[in-house]
Amino acid sequence: MIKKHTFSFKNAISGIHWVIKTQSNFKIHLILSLFAIIGGFLLEISSEEFLIILTLIGIGLAIETLNTAIEEAIDAIHKDWSEEIKLAKDVSAAAMFIFAFSALLIACIIFIPKILVLVGIV
Repeated sequence: MIKKHTFSFKNAISGIHWVIKTQSNFKIHLILSLFAIIGGFLLEISSEEFLIILTLIGIGLAIETLNTAIEEAIDAIHKDWSEEIKLAKDVSAAAMFIFAFSALLIACIIFIPKILVLVGIV
């Protein structure tokens, strides 16, 4: 049983390595995530706010990975363009966009008041 889980873990690590190596959007998410974490420390956000930010980062990276997996699977199955394939890829990308927009709004609610205090506006 442990051997099976070890194999699954190695596959997951391999997948993460491939996504980081080949997908520019994933790299952008990692960079923005690093900025959010650094910003959280610099602006001294609360533990609860940090948990929210870390949860958003994890979900965002997971959705981006799933979006990539869907696109890669579709490309592996069918190389030709079709309206159905375009629709599947567009909807998959829309899921990431919806989440990213929501995460941005939440990050603004957490960070903007602290930035305003820092610069002396509030």
